[in-house]
Amino acid sequence: MTSKTPGKSAKNAGKTSTQAAALKAQPDADKTLNMILSRLDDMKAEETVTIDLRGKSAFSDYMIVTTGRANRHVGAIAENVTKALKETGIKSIHIEGLPNCDWVLIDSGDVVVHVFRPEVREFYNLERLWAQNPAAAAI
Repeated sequence: MTSKTPGKSAKNAGKTSTQAAALKAQPDADKTLNMILSRLDDMKAEETVTIDLRGKSAFSDYMIVTTGRANRHVGAIAENVTKALKETGIKSIHIEGLPNCDWVLIDSGDVVVHVFRPEVREFYNLERLWAQNPAAAAI
């Protein structure tokens, strides 16, 4: 007697279609980028810079660096962006720095957002690290 478990293959097929549906439900990197930039504009984030990481980094397609005027503003920006990401169906969002709100990192996978207080942004100067020509950026 040959033992086949049709329920098992159907179960795996269901899992595969569920994964495919989840991938289709996730917006692409450009849509995510535009949505985040819109939210940052709505929240009056300052000096927003978008860095294209495609071809430079395996961890993300875009990096956004922006500034909030004070700790409360940084926190409000971060919470607003996170809420928008969740509303668009992005489930695996990683957030760091929200308790202090000096520098909040929001990693949505395709787009990484750094929200800084002005002094902290100036100190770390992430834009210089990711510039096309670091020598020119230092001048």
